[in-house]
Amino acid sequence: MIVLVAPQAGDRRRDAGRPSLVAVAHVRLMILMLLFVFANLLVVAKLGWLAVSAEPATSRDAAAALVPLRGDIVDRNGAPLARTIDAWSIGVQPDNVIGDKVLLAERLAELMPERDAAAYFRLLNAPVRFTYLKHRAMPELVSAVNALGDPGITFAREPERLYPQSALGAQLLGYLNSQRSGVRGMEKVLDAQLNDPVERSKPAALSVDLRVQAALENELGRAMTAFQAAGAAGVILDVHTGEVMAMSSLPSFNPNKVQSGEGGILNNVTQSVYELGSAFKPIAMAAAIDSGTVTSMARRFDATAPLQVGRFKIKDDHAQNRWLNIPETLIHSSNIATARIADEMGQEKLSAAFRRLGFDTAPDIEIEKARPLWPKFWARTTTMTTAYGHGIAVTPLHLANAYATLVNGGIWRPATLMKVDPSHAAKGRRVFSESTSARMRQLLRVIVTDGTGKKAEAPGFRVGGKTGTAEKPSAGGYNRNVNVSTFAAAFPMDAPRYVVIAMLDSSKRVAENSFQTTAAYTAAPVVSRVITRAGPLLGVQPSMNRDVDLSEIKSLLWHAPGDKAPAAE
Repeated sequence: MIVLVAPQAGDRRRDAGRPSLVAVAHVRLMILMLLFVFANLLVVAKLGWLAVSAEPATSRDAAAALVPLRGDIVDRNGAPLARTIDAWSIGVQPDNVIGDKVLLAERLAELMPERDAAAYFRLLNAPVRFTYLKHRAMPELVSAVNALGDPGITFAREPERLYPQSALGAQLLGYLNSQRSGVRGMEKVLDAQLNDPVERSKPAALSVDLRVQAALENELGRAMTAFQAAGAAGVILDVHTGEVMAMSSLPSFNPNKVQSGEGGILNNVTQSVYELGSAFKPIAMAAAIDSGTVTSMARRFDATAPLQVGRFKIKDDHAQNRWLNIPETLIHSSNIATARIADEMGQEKLSAAFRRLGFDTAPDIEIEKARPLWPKFWARTTTMTTAYGHGIAVTPLHLANAYATLVNGGIWRPATLMKVDPSHAAKGRRVFSESTSARMRQLLRVIVTDGTGKKAEAPGFRVGGKTGTAEKPSAGGYNRNVNVSTFAAAFPMDAPRYVVIAMLDSSKRVAENSFQTTAAYTAAPVVSRVITRAGPLLGVQPSMNRDVDLSEIKSLLWHAPGDKAPAAE
């Protein structure tokens, strides 16, 4: 039997309240969902913020991965001169250091002694999110610092430019700034190529030979130290292609660690100009021969007494007090005879030859360079004095280019620090005739065999060249006690291939140079040693059976004091 019970009033009230309870539950659920979404948004935002700024070391790693590695620079034989490597940096997030900061600072000072413990303590308490403790850290140091176990210490890989040869060739290579852009030298010249994703895959080959560069720098440095000179400079140039095989300027610097205001940055081969003295005489003589002013090697010029020109008096340092022919003028380095030849040739012809050699413009090369000091007004005395290297100032590279022109057949070519295929060498421009160049090879050779350049001789290499000693300008004139001594050479003179320039600035009178500061006792011996060392490396083998034919030239020389001097003209 089924009994039906009528609902009570209280039950009806409970049933009526059920929809409101469901609504409340829905509201609560929505609030919870909103809180959950908001919390997730906070987490995502925090992760984004951390990715951007809370972890500098990680961001640097990411940035480093995006920065394209810079291409290598190598010498002509593929030896590395500059390359980019993965190095380590060590940093600290002061707020994340959990250990004893005093103790940690002491341990860091033990591992990285370039700073003391007090300095590291200041860094550990710096009011910054991140700061560096060391760049270019070795892996062993990274391991040792990591072993300290403090989470506030961070590490990162970062690309670093490495110059494996240290200071060797520093001025020609240059260096990078903090943004990894080339600042000077070939690093600046090749900046776009070295950063190009395609071009950087192949190393940039320079013209220099690392072995020859080392020989040149070593010999210049040795002489600079022995003679207590203020500086030294040198260059070796291929006479047929214009390639720079070596270039050195001392004092130098280490491009791996360039200090602000550091000396030695200036490249004296291309950026400093000098009055180079008697090294100019063969150039003036070539201009005189080529212009028809001198047509016979036997022709003589009066050098019996100093030459008075207005209020100026031109003298000889090694006065012969007699008439001198062309070979004797160069052998005895006569200012008087050279001035007479230049005077007869005239300003127009001499200055035209100088212009064709580029003496009125900056040297033609890729890196930093300076303009020469060209005479503003060519008086008669200007023509005379510039013929023996006074009153005009050029760089050592200008001189190297000029001597290459003297001996290579008369063709001037621009110098270059890039490796050149001999079949694609610059065409250049003709300055002297081939016959004039052949004559100059004889005259330069006899200066070494019989003249002021004897100490430049390198047995078997048939060296030719000329000394040049010039007093340095100072307030009120020239300082007679301070000079720039230069030797300009070429070898082998029977088939010239290379020019060598060595220059010493302000050498002192010491036992090593027989208390003489002229080029014959300072720069000439340097050239001899450089050629002896570098010649075989450049493919020039010494031979005692070959030489320039000097029979005609030597027949004109008056050697012995007992011989009868030629009659005056």
